[in-house]
Amino acid sequence: MSDDEPGAAPTNDGQQFDRLPETPADREIEGRASRAEVLDWWDERFGIEKEVFEEYSFWEKGAGKIWIFNGEATDPSEVEAVGMTFLRTRQEHWKPTGRAVSRFGSRATKNVIELDPAQAATFAAGDDQDIPEWDGDWGYLIATHEVAGERVPIGVGLYLYDELRSVVPKGSRADLPVVE
Repeated sequence: MSDDEPGAAPTNDGQQFDRLPETPADREIEGRASRAEVLDWWDERFGIEKEVFEEYSFWEKGAGKIWIFNGEATDPSEVEAVGMTFLRTRQEHWKPTGRAVSRFGSRATKNVIELDPAQAATFAAGDDQDIPEWDGDWGYLIATHEVAGERVPIGVGLYLYDELRSVVPKGSRADLPVVE
């Protein structure tokens, strides 16, 4: 059934941007996250308060690829990108993007793992490592490292069974010098 037929339920067009509905009750496309759900997830998972995202709008392009845009866009459906990729939904576990963590991760108060210099270098290189001392939640974490006295996000990690898996994309991996 196409969207043009009377009574047809709207479907996701993976080639265009669609604004997220404000709440689940406003959802027209089955499976699409709402703005409220996205804000709740960042707050519950990482402790990043909803007010941080007050000036931003959220858009979906593809199946579950959420973009964040500082401001409003009148009709972004014809463009290739708007803002930056922010979150992957429509899978069992939602996953923040490295760019989102880089931009907003310093505000996180939960599920943040601080890595020492050697661990940070291993992580940035894209390598997995055993870190049995982590006593927080399993799942996606914000990996940080101290730089000039401040905690700086360096990427998204997946923590399972005492192992921190680096999910830093190949094109973003780096060889960091280990400075103790």
